[in-house]
Amino acid sequence: MKEDFHNTSEFGSLVEIFTDGACKGNPGIGGWGALLQYGERTLELSGGEKLTTNNRMELLAVIRALEALTRSSKIRLYTDSQYVQKGISQWIHSWKKRNWTGVNKKPIKNDDLWKQLDQLAKLHRIEWLWVRGHSGHKGNEKADQLANYGAESIIKDI
Repeated sequence: MKEDFHNTSEFGSLVEIFTDGACKGNPGIGGWGALLQYGERTLELSGGEKLTTNNRMELLAVIRALEALTRSSKIRLYTDSQYVQKGISQWIHSWKKRNWTGVNKKPIKNDDLWKQLDQLAKLHRIEWLWVRGHSGHKGNEKADQLANYGAESIIKDI
């Protein structure tokens, strides 16, 4: 399905992405979901893990969405996670300067995913937007539904 969803030209028309993560217990069974919209095309993605955290699922939703794009794109990415939005647009710069450690000199949590996201984000022009979760925002509500579906698919497999 990946090849069916891309811009016709590098940095062409806008792709809108809505992402969310869910966790049944924290840590616990988790799910992630992403809704990608480009013109009339939409792509829904979801998945989950047996033992994870909500923050990991929030990050993984963004990573999987960006991995689905086949070309460099202009993106407006919506997340209800301030951890993701502030992490990628503000905090990451100082983490990288301190070799992926926090002000306490300890490694930052989820550095494996942050490093992955950092590399993927460099391929695109992304506007990182925070939206309040569970407030009726259509794209965010769909991403939440997909994230919960991802978690439920893991529960069914257990």
